[in-house]
Amino acid sequence: MKTLYTFAILLFCNYIMAQVSGSISGYVKDKTGAPVPGCFIEVDGTAYNAVTDEAGYFTINNIEPASYNITASMTGFGSVTLYNVIIKSVGNPEINFELTETSEELTEVVVTKFKTGRTTETPLSVQSLTAVEIANYPGSNNDVVRVAQTLPGVSPSIGGFRNDLIIRGGAPNETVYYLDGMEVPNINHFSTQGSSGGPVGMLNVSFIQDVTLSTSAFGAQYDNPLSGVLQFRQRNGNTNNFNGNVRLSASELALTLEGPLFKSEGKESKTSFIASVRRSYLQFLFQLIELPIRPDYWDYQYKVTHKIDDYNSISLLGLGSIDDFSVEAPDDFDEEQQATLEQVPYIEQRTNTTGITWNRRFKNGNGNMQTTLSNNYFQNTFTRYEDNENQEGVLFSNDAKEIEYKLRNQTTFFINNWKLSAGFNTQWSDYTNITTDITDNNFYRTDIDFLKYGLFANLSGSVTDDLNVSFGVRADDDTFTGYDNLFTTISPRLSLSYRLTDKLKINSSVGRYFKLPPYTILGYRENNILLNENAAYTKSDHYVVGLEYMLSNSAWATLEGFYKRYNNFPVSLADQVSLANKGAGFEVLGNEAVATTGSGRTYGLELFVQQKLTDNFFGVFSYTFFFSEFTGTDNSQYLPSVWDSRHLLSFTGGYKFKKNWEVSSRFRFAGKTPFVPIDTQASLQTYPEFVFNYNNLGDEKLDVFNQLDVRIDKKFNFSKFSLNIFAEAENILAQAIPQPPQYILSRNNDGSITEPPSLSTVNTSNNQIIPSIGIVLDF
Repeated sequence: MKTLYTFAILLFCNYIMAQVSGSISGYVKDKTGAPVPGCFIEVDGTAYNAVTDEAGYFTINNIEPASYNITASMTGFGSVTLYNVIIKSVGNPEINFELTETSEELTEVVVTKFKTGRTTETPLSVQSLTAVEIANYPGSNNDVVRVAQTLPGVSPSIGGFRNDLIIRGGAPNETVYYLDGMEVPNINHFSTQGSSGGPVGMLNVSFIQDVTLSTSAFGAQYDNPLSGVLQFRQRNGNTNNFNGNVRLSASELALTLEGPLFKSEGKESKTSFIASVRRSYLQFLFQLIELPIRPDYWDYQYKVTHKIDDYNSISLLGLGSIDDFSVEAPDDFDEEQQATLEQVPYIEQRTNTTGITWNRRFKNGNGNMQTTLSNNYFQNTFTRYEDNENQEGVLFSNDAKEIEYKLRNQTTFFINNWKLSAGFNTQWSDYTNITTDITDNNFYRTDIDFLKYGLFANLSGSVTDDLNVSFGVRADDDTFTGYDNLFTTISPRLSLSYRLTDKLKINSSVGRYFKLPPYTILGYRENNILLNENAAYTKSDHYVVGLEYMLSNSAWATLEGFYKRYNNFPVSLADQVSLANKGAGFEVLGNEAVATTGSGRTYGLELFVQQKLTDNFFGVFSYTFFFSEFTGTDNSQYLPSVWDSRHLLSFTGGYKFKKNWEVSSRFRFAGKTPFVPIDTQASLQTYPEFVFNYNNLGDEKLDVFNQLDVRIDKKFNFSKFSLNIFAEAENILAQAIPQPPQYILSRNNDGSITEPPSLSTVNTSNNQIIPSIGIVLDF
């Protein structure tokens, strides 16, 4: 019996440790979306290769699991290399190539490039990350938005724990988000209403094909960006087999499933799906270690794709969340925990975005069209109590609902070396809000609805072999505000790109961009009067020039100078300060009387260097030197904003060892940043709410921010599943994370509040090393 038992163990060990292999498949298409048959696909440095069939599809089998660079090449097209593609025994998503026609004869010369996100329309101020780069990013906890925070020109939020995108000194609400061409207003849990940042991202990294961040030279099809456009491109579900993964990270557990629908045996399905659900468990951990906060959230995401025929397809997209943030008193008194217990708000949020997209490729091969109909729903209940522990004595309550219906269309024609795009967007908005503000003695209910619409066109192409040009224009209007119209919001933009040598380009862009103030501003009332009904669109003019140098086929560097000028920026009439200084905290941004009379300017230099995977190493370095200044009610006096750290530096790199081991690290640095001090005397009367002294903005600064994160990955491959186990250590150098002083009511030794009451600073410790582990199981 013992012999049989030992033999069974040996058989099992031999089964799971047997030599396994993986496979990779995908499509090759041209810029119109047409398949490219006969394209040669090669796994660089190996004998693995394939040729695409009539549908542009390829499959390569029996690949040893590891990280590879994969190249697609075809005569008449520029070759494209996808770097750092991880081949596993199970769970490999499709990899897709888009080739661009070239006038060069490629029988002897191979032009290899990698995806940078740069196009003729947006030739500079743009970076792109692949799914692998995001999934293995150190210190990111698989959070797509947190990864984007380390891109050039993006400042870390105060304390480094939120996902606000503060780009080149702009405000946190100046970025728009698109998921497969569908606009998504909220991509974070516990999102700041009127802005978009929050502590945790909603998007599941298992869906992502790539992410592109543009920090200027925005395409004319995007409405409302002032500082950034963040585009998420999702992959389609598997059309042949059912598979999925389970992802366990430091804060949540996620399940993702994908596969074909209505599949006939032996045939590829025309319909596929990918769907996921995630559940946080931080609330249970915080309860175990007796922290007072309870962040509890769910999110879900799905995509169903159906191929109608060779020229038409439709996709159903969805993203949503259920968020509840509450507090609970710990058993033992602790000054820092007590301050948190008394001061943090209760937040309940429900979000949902659903859309259907029709993609049509013209049969004559000269263009395509994309039409998207979507709905956004956001409900936010935000409450501060005088007694948080017992939820008694409401000091501030905001019960708001935002509903949007959007229709977007973009039609593109390709005429020789030129591309012409034109389209429109319409949006019906419905906003309701019930506000109770005891401190400012303001109680109101608002209910507004209106139509917003815009038109755009863009022409881009090659004037000569070396000179590319793009000219676009858009205009926006709505039926609510009375200040602007289609003619006052005309926003032209021009981009030029000139090749000086085979490796060196000079790029430039100038453009004007407009943003409608958020619903919180438009719907604000006092004495039942809409005070901000005539608010103007915020205007921003961008001027950017830069050099782009190809160091090698797998490395490049850029140097850019930028200048952004703002007009009609909302200014708080109560605080007499620009709202550019608000929106990156737990608050309701814009729920106050404003005047859209403020100005602003941000300007600086930005250096970026990237090395794609070569000789087992990859790395990204960026440094930005900039100034960020905005006016208040006095439009002649520029003051440093709370984002004016002057210096931003980041480095992310990694090395791949044998046997699927990988070590990576991320370092971030930000210079001394101004903060708004608290008026302690006034705050005594309003505690636990605080009154900020904006008159002293810029007089005090936080210490420099620097943080080093390290991650170690080990991948295991078996015949039925693959496994990735990783360990991370955030802030491994135990640096103190700079934060403004925190205050609490002074207490006696027994914990009772002193008489007369006064405020004292809290002794905080925020230099801890934060370790975590994660597991990704693909099956």
